[in-house]
This record gives sequence, C-alpha cells and structure tokens, in this order.
Amino acid sequence: MREYLLVFLVAAAATYLLTVIAREIALRTGAVAKVRDRDVHAVPIPYLGGLAMLGGLVTAFVVARQLPFLKALGGPVVFRDAGIVLIAGALICAVGVLDDLFELDALTKLGGQVLAAGFLIAFGIQYVFFPGRDGTQFVLQPAQGALLTGLVVVATVNAVNFVDGLDGLAAGVVGIGAIAFFVFCYQLANINKVTLATTGALLSVSLAGACAGFLVHNFHPARLFMGDSGSMLIGLVLSASTITLTGQFTPDQLSEGGAGTQANFLPALLPLLLPISILVIPMLDLLLAVVRRTRAGRSPFAPDKQHLHHRLLEIGHSQRRAVLIMWMWAGLVAFGTVLISLYSDEEWMWVSLGVWALLATALTFLLPKIHRHRPVPPALADGGGPPAAA
Repeated sequence: MREYLLVFLVAAAATYLLTVIAREIALRTGAVAKVRDRDVHAVPIPYLGGLAMLGGLVTAFVVARQLPFLKALGGPVVFRDAGIVLIAGALICAVGVLDDLFELDALTKLGGQVLAAGFLIAFGIQYVFFPGRDGTQFVLQPAQGALLTGLVVVATVNAVNFVDGLDGLAAGVVGIGAIAFFVFCYQLANINKVTLATTGALLSVSLAGACAGFLVHNFHPARLFMGDSGSMLIGLVLSASTITLTGQFTPDQLSEGGAGTQANFLPALLPLLLPISILVIPMLDLLLAVVRRTRAGRSPFAPDKQHLHHRLLEIGHSQRRAVLIMWMWAGLVAFGTVLISLYSDEEWMWVSLGVWALLATALTFLLPKIHRHRPVPPALADGGGPPAAA
C-alpha cells in the first residue's frame, strides 16, 4: 500500500508542476477556450491540461518500475500492459491536442478514438471472459472481446468529454472512479490472497493522482482546462485500467473470495460494470443530449446548454456547489458498485449507501431553496453596506 501511495503522490506532484508548463504552451500556441454561449466561464482559459496529466502518468509509471514491491511481484506483464495503455493514451492525447489547437470535426476525433482503442486491442488489452451465475464461465472469442472493448473505451472517452463542462467536474468524477477501482483491485487481491501488484491498481492509482494534481489548477475559478487532450486521455486510461483486470486474474480468483464477497458473479463482472457505473451520470447526460437534439432535428453532435450541470446551475447552485454535488453522486455510484460487489452480505454497507443517497438527494434539491430563502441583512438589501468605523 505504501508504494501505491507513493505512486499517487508522484503522479499528483508531477501533474501539478507540469500544469504550469502546459499553460504556457497553450498561451503561446493559441490553444485557448474562447467564451461561447453555452459555456459558463466568462474569460478565455488556456487548454492543454491533458499534456500535464499525461506527463504525470508517465512519471508515476517510471517511478513505479523502480519500486521493490511492484518490481518484484508485478512482473513484466504489469508494466508491459501499463506501458501499452500509456502509449494509447499518448496517441489519443495527441488527437486531443490537435482538436484544442484546430477544432477537429467530430468524425475525425471519433477516428482517433477508434485508433487508440484498436491499439489497445492489437496488443492484447481486451475483455477475456465473464462468469455465469452457476459457476460456469463464458470465454469471449477474440472478435467479441475486441468489439466489446472498443465500444466500452470509445463510450467512456466520449462520456468524460461530455461531462467536462464545469471547472473540476471531469477530473473529479474520473479521479473518484479511479480511487474506487483501486480499492476494488487491492481488496479483491487481498481477499483471494493473490499478488497485490496488478496493472489495474497501478493505472488507477496513477490516474487518481494525476486528477488530484490537476484539480489544484482546475477547480473554480480554473486557471487551465484539460481540453479534449485531457478528457479523452483520462477516459481511455480509466476504461483500460478496468479491462486489464480480466487478463491478470483467472476466473476462479475473480469469483471466489472470503467472507462477505459475492461468491460467483459480481466481482468478475466489475471490469465491465465499473466504467459504466462510474460514468452513469455523464452517459445518461450523453443519451439525453442525443435524444434531445435529434428530436429537435439537429445533429446529435451539435452543442447546447442543457446538460445536467447546466440544470444544476439553473435551479440555483453555484459552480462549486454543482461540481461537489456531481462528485457526490459519482462517488455514490462508483463506490456503491465496488462495495456491493465485495460486501453484498454486510448490513453496514447497505446502511452507508442509503445514508449517502439520502444526503446527496437532500443537498441536490434542498440547498438551492435554503439559499433562496435566506434572509438578506437590511443594510445590504437597500444597497447600503456596514456602518463606517468612527
């Protein structure tokens, strides 16, 4: 655990420091987010935060290769697969940089996403098997695994891109999801008494660190946006980190566990369920946007100002509060999926999730009403200020 914590801190520190360089590059090259009708920022903000996040991930990977625990127990497979994911991440980050600079059309970006997903598949990063409820296992054919992998990666990349609408929102949602998946990888290996050094754990803890380091510069008021270079990068790394798990555990290791585990089903399905569950809110937002735009006779790729985060602002939340509330919902879904998978028989787990859900609901709908009805001091209501000092 200490080495994973070190990897997290290295990724966070490297990303934090490289963000300053990325901002300077963005200003010099003109990669700046101009103010548009659908945006919520009031002044132009530099892009290219994805370059800093990629640098943080690579730095964490280089450091991890030198750590005794990960080096001894991880073996060549862990670092080989992690390296492949980072190369694919660099590829999709490059596509994002071009978009931040020249505003590529939607089909060109989709082509870049498919190319990066194809790179993962070509080097063996894809779904391998799924369990059945009766203890059997369903081994995917290579073509089936490749198709499912491509769909999950591209869907996750675009969902993160869609949710990147408020300062700190995408980095926080993905960072929370990465932490949840790291907990799952670590605890699953611990329960089954197999190696704690896995590609999924290494990539997810590195991704969480990169998101944390970037958030220092990106939380409202943001000094830098991640842009498509960042949103597509972290979407790919998140989905790929979950996919690697099915290739490094055997079916019996994934499905059997100690007391409190779902003995034969949910743990082995989590590599597929987690990218979907973590991003259920942005994916719902994506689906609603497609339906909304096509019903209006517009292109599904046409931008508008009716995303979920826009609606939170409309009902009275500030930018910071809207982001924190969406983080809370993302955490409920991500950690809820992990806890249900590992501890479905534990009463404390259901109580905790119930309290979390009630608190998130209350904060979402009651806070705007409380702030709207909060009495205004008389001195401020008539335009005056506090009395001057004598």
